[in-house]
Amino acid sequence: MSIRVIFYRILLSLSVFLAAVFAAIWYSTFHPNPTQQEQVYCPADTPTLSAGQTVKLYNQNVQFMAGKNYVFFYDLANSLGPDERPSPTDIKQTLLGLAQLITEQNPDIILLQEVDDGAKRTDYADQLTELLTLLPKEYVCHASSMYWQASYLPHPKIMGAVGTKLSVISKYKISTATRTQLSLIPQDPISQLYNFKRALLDVRLPIKGAGKMAILNTHLSAFSKGTNTLSKQVDQIDTQLQTLNNNKTPWVIAGDFNLLPPDTHSLLAEQQRNSYQPTSAISSLYERHLAIPSLEDAQSGDRKNWFTYFPNDPRVKQPDRTIDYYFYSPQLTLKNAFVESKQSIALSDHMPIIAEFTLP
Repeated sequence: MSIRVIFYRILLSLSVFLAAVFAAIWYSTFHPNPTQQEQVYCPADTPTLSAGQTVKLYNQNVQFMAGKNYVFFYDLANSLGPDERPSPTDIKQTLLGLAQLITEQNPDIILLQEVDDGAKRTDYADQLTELLTLLPKEYVCHASSMYWQASYLPHPKIMGAVGTKLSVISKYKISTATRTQLSLIPQDPISQLYNFKRALLDVRLPIKGAGKMAILNTHLSAFSKGTNTLSKQVDQIDTQLQTLNNNKTPWVIAGDFNLLPPDTHSLLAEQQRNSYQPTSAISSLYERHLAIPSLEDAQSGDRKNWFTYFPNDPRVKQPDRTIDYYFYSPQLTLKNAFVESKQSIALSDHMPIIAEFTLP
């Protein structure tokens, strides 16, 4: 047998092996469509919103119900955080505490980010289902969108399944839920297959005799500094919001934007600035839409009242920045808004923003 034949056989075997590896990775990872409908769980007899009604919203990144007893590997530079997962006891206590806080606040609609579903780090549980069993029975409707999912992620700190989703829970009827894929961080093809597929979840709630209200939930990319990923994601969101305005559809979007308010980069402790660009991509949303916190609140001497993030970093002893927001339609009237930072401070690295709006 000639050397050339041996070479080609080795090359063919290697090609087949690499193709099989890529196929295994492809089929074990998440490939959403650019736009897709999500399952809505909602009984037929659920109450419907009414024109002129005041609606209370609760928005929080719940950090997969881990609580605040950990510094996870990704919380420090170079993955030097000591912790890989929360304990089952802490997960249970966080779920109970979150359910108690939500019950006390009694919102009509709940928007949550970083809800685990099928992840090794949280014992493969569907955390939304677990939370719903602890909430009052009025919370009958919900819809979710996965944005991180793989049956096995070969990261040395994970080595197992991942699954994280956006969820919206409502006392009022949800008619549809639509997932829109947001721009991805530019990476090599294999890393991108395993990484987050950030998304925008748009649920519609009928209003008696007055069309529908859009509630949008999102969690934008972390660890994307040095790329234009966040700017592209914000542009996608802005396009959706302008379409809603053009269609005269009242709307609210809330979530973890992973962006500082405009012109506040220098106000953050120097060692905490590395994750953020000096010019925040969120500026364009502030220029075009009503926001919570307002620009004045976010830049004022009392801006600490609007801090929503308490990083899992031993150098930081209290909440120190705002990265969670609401933006809302000019058709809505804002009645009240605040950050709940007392009970929630032990539940997550993010504090909830709670807001009330009156429908047109």
